[in-house]
Amino acid sequence: MDEQQIKDQYRSFYCAAIAKDRAGMEATLDESFHLTHMTGMRQSRDEYIRYILRGTMNYFSEEPVKLEAKVSGNTATLLAQSRVEAAVFGGGHHTWRLQLDMKAERIDGCWKFTDAVASTF
Repeated sequence: MDEQQIKDQYRSFYCAAIAKDRAGMEATLDESFHLTHMTGMRQSRDEYIRYILRGTMNYFSEEPVKLEAKVSGNTATLLAQSRVEAAVFGGGHHTWRLQLDMKAERIDGCWKFTDAVASTF
């Protein structure tokens, strides 16, 4: 059950990012969240969300290939591999084979992501 909730949160994040829905993104990412991009650039939750809302990072679709969640008490990991259609940092519109290695915590009864490291697969 927890594993499915974590996978659902991942999908909820992308739905919110595609819709540029700030509240939806904030509901899935903890205030402590950081994303490490493939380039090594590290962004806080608020900066990452601002980039999405301003159109610096545009997500158009996400199709999961593999979602593997592992829970240990109130912490969890998610290995997420998806085909993500996006245009980021002024680059063209592409479909990326994006892998996110994510950490999550159960906070007030809800799973939220606290960290993500992006790469390709």
